[in-house]
Amino acid sequence: MSPAPHEGAHAAEAPSAPDRANSGPGGADGRPVAGADVRTGTGSRAAHGEGTTLLIIAKEPVPGRVKTRLTPPYTPAEAALLAEASLADTLHAALAMPARRRVLVLDGHPGPWLPPGFEVVGQCDGGLDERLAAAFAACRGATLLIGMDTPQVTPALLAPALNPGSRHDCDAWFGPAADGGFWALGLAEPDPELLRGVPMSTATTGAAQRRRLTDAGLRVRDLPMLRDVDTAEDAVLVASDAPGGRFARTLARLSSRTTTR
Repeated sequence: MSPAPHEGAHAAEAPSAPDRANSGPGGADGRPVAGADVRTGTGSRAAHGEGTTLLIIAKEPVPGRVKTRLTPPYTPAEAALLAEASLADTLHAALAMPARRRVLVLDGHPGPWLPPGFEVVGQCDGGLDERLAAAFAACRGATLLIGMDTPQVTPALLAPALNPGSRHDCDAWFGPAADGGFWALGLAEPDPELLRGVPMSTATTGAAQRRRLTDAGLRVRDLPMLRDVDTAEDAVLVASDAPGGRFARTLARLSSRTTTR
């Protein structure tokens, strides 16, 4: 979720910049992706009982459709590998988080990067605000949305928003992004109108979204600020924050190639 031209604004990545438009917090129509398998496991259960629904908005890592701002210095195929690694890190972190349901809201089709334990639903049409709104509209009860652009995310970072006790004095959790967007949004009671009409993919998207929450009278708490992976500089900084992840390893391997080309 960041504010610069991305690849589409969120068909699947995160809500702050244009690249996300096709990759960030987007929207879901609640149906499985056409032609794709729906992988579920012990980490994904029906919407019953206590707990939080965890939504991950993502875009299938296809060369030329994801992380276009990484090209150059990386080729479209290499940028797609970095997007896949970022998504894989995010999904595996989500598996380690306590959740009632784990739902991948996907623009595209699942691949070998998708571990068991997730429901898969397709994204709806429309702008990023509509995609995000639709993702929340398909949920009941406490719901937390994150994108695929922050592979440095950890269960500890999101623990405050996933703790049932936190909802006693808080209506929303907000994770600001360094580029002016946001990387996480949690709502105790999903309301799609809290997102519809919020200008996306700008340097003030995060401020506008947070203001929408407070204007609605919600008690908002903030999560730590994180950096989204949009540019090569972002990639280096994010990898340094999570040196043991798939993203960091993939970046190191690809960077060594670019220096020898």
